[in-house]
Amino acid sequence: MVKTPRLVLALLGALLISGCAVRSVHVAQLKDQPARFYNKSVTVKGVVTRSWGVPLVPFQFYSVDDGTGQITVIGHSGRVPSTGTRVNVRGRVQEVAAFGGQSIGLHLDEENRKIKY
Repeated sequence: MVKTPRLVLALLGALLISGCAVRSVHVAQLKDQPARFYNKSVTVKGVVTRSWGVPLVPFQFYSVDDGTGQITVIGHSGRVPSTGTRVNVRGRVQEVAAFGGQSIGLHLDEENRKIKY
């Protein structure tokens, strides 16, 4: 009978730890320290400043500005959000290449998007 409370505590601890893995960051942090965040899931909150997509193509592009900078997001879910929409975007930090220690094509590969009304 003693094992049940330990199991519950272990599961609760695992949930708390996994919830801390996805963190909200500022775009300026991503651009200043891309290696620190590379291939990690982060959340960015901001306003869509540009968006574009092509019908029947399974991805879209849009830029999010959080007040500290802009980052491009590659979306895979549904329609592309329109300009001026407030969003919370969780995604994996990726780059096209690195040249001379500088990140080129830094972007988020969207995992989840929430529209803020």
